[in-house]
Amino acid sequence: MRTVLFVVPTLKGGGAERVIVTLLRHLDPARFRLALAVVDGSNPVYRADVPAGVEFVDLGATRLRSALPKLWRVVWRVRPHLVFSTISYLNLALIAMKPILPRRTAFIGRESTIVTELIKPFKLRALWRAAYRAVYPRFDAVVCQSRYMQTDLVETYGMPREKTVVINNPVDLTRVTAALETRSHSRSPGGPLRLVCAGRLYPVKGYDLLLDALAQLGDLDVSLTIFGDGPLRAEVEARIAELGLERVVTLAGFHANPFRELAQADALVLSSRYEGFPNVVLEALACGIGVISTPAIGGVSEILEGVEGCVLADAVSAEALAAAIRAWAARPFEGIDPAVLDKYEIGAIVARYAALFERVCGAD
Repeated sequence: MRTVLFVVPTLKGGGAERVIVTLLRHLDPARFRLALAVVDGSNPVYRADVPAGVEFVDLGATRLRSALPKLWRVVWRVRPHLVFSTISYLNLALIAMKPILPRRTAFIGRESTIVTELIKPFKLRALWRAAYRAVYPRFDAVVCQSRYMQTDLVETYGMPREKTVVINNPVDLTRVTAALETRSHSRSPGGPLRLVCAGRLYPVKGYDLLLDALAQLGDLDVSLTIFGDGPLRAEVEARIAELGLERVVTLAGFHANPFRELAQADALVLSSRYEGFPNVVLEALACGIGVISTPAIGGVSEILEGVEGCVLADAVSAEALAAAIRAWAARPFEGIDPAVLDKYEIGAIVARYAALFERVCGAD
């Protein structure tokens, strides 16, 4: 049996954290002994989803640098066959420690974003680029959520292609559908349009574009509910007031499992500037509703291309997003074909992770 130590920054409610918890719930305990180390275990909204048989370690650190000595001790105590980490800055720090960690331990990093887009705002971009090029190839494997993400790592940061593998995020259809109430998702043009979006209130999510797009739709009977929280909340509230959208937009805060709320909407709207592989799009499709999205750099187009009932805007802009919303509202909607989610089914995705873990660990 292989021992796998998962390392995450928090359990506070991001997409990466949800994927990790989903893997912990579905990996076969007869094949893997699982442990989870969390850098900052405060406000762990997904803690109850971690199976009882998984060893849980809260490193109790608000900064990664203060967590690293504790993490070093955990790795040496657990002596895992494999350490699996996610999110760029944690991946960088952990793989940089590899020379002082057990020699026979393998390391897999799960990239959660498009690195080139992530570091664009950084003042020391060249230094960050050099850091990725220097240490990422030390991983035994890097999981990329999309083909675009893989290409970015290989072509820009010198990651050997043979060390990368594309594994899309899973959607737990059983869990999603169990939370839903029976509802017909067909819609005729001309009626009220109920939109929903979900995601942290961060600049990359493009809430400024979304609000500006809504301001251009004054002739439509449209409403929007935003599920999420974050550092831009005050800024988003101010922009809503400035645009006179108080009766149109509702800030509903964070919901760990907003499936019922998604299903009550007509469509999910995604206004991101870039995305890794957005779980909320898969969940919206699982809830049977349409998706209206910017052509965000990353995995969005890979999910939505050719999916009936969904629309990609022509550009990442408020004007293009407004036009896409109009286009979606103007045509009939008969629901989502469940077959589009077959390749993201939890069993198939977990099987790919299990095979990767066993291949990287080698003989037991």
